[in-house]
Amino acid sequence: MQPTEITEILNRPISQELLARDLTRLAYVAKDGTPRSIPIAFTWNGSEIVLCTATNAPKLPALRANPMVALTIDTEVHPPKILLIRGRAELDVVDGIPDEYLQMNGSYQMTPEQRVEWEAEVRSLYEGMVRIVVTPTWAKLIDFETTLPTAVEELIRQRAERRQT
Repeated sequence: MQPTEITEILNRPISQELLARDLTRLAYVAKDGTPRSIPIAFTWNGSEIVLCTATNAPKLPALRANPMVALTIDTEVHPPKILLIRGRAELDVVDGIPDEYLQMNGSYQMTPEQRVEWEAEVRSLYEGMVRIVVTPTWAKLIDFETTLPTAVEELIRQRAERRQT
């Protein structure tokens, strides 16, 4: 997929709504060769998805061995809106708490007092974190109004061909 195609998909209004959500599902291949899909907070900086995790997270050795990942960001209403992204994870070990981690956790409903307590707890727990940065190499938006899953598009095309004969 060409970068311009990816940009066009990610710049659509529905994609931008999805990229502003709190959680994505990160899919990767674990060290034992089996697939994993985990919910994880994220932030979109306009060109990359940034996830943050503990330096001892089990996913890190797996991502070092095989950095190819897939992300799903979706809604829970009908019809669902789904943004699928594929890319390569780059790991960036940082001292302290990355700004993105504080941003991505800023949308949860907390009182100002709860926010101060939460941030103090986070800062006391993590000496450092790992930023997982994913630059999209492929993207697809499915909204069931203007875009459909590829298999459904194919079935619709086949049905139309049958009706013409």
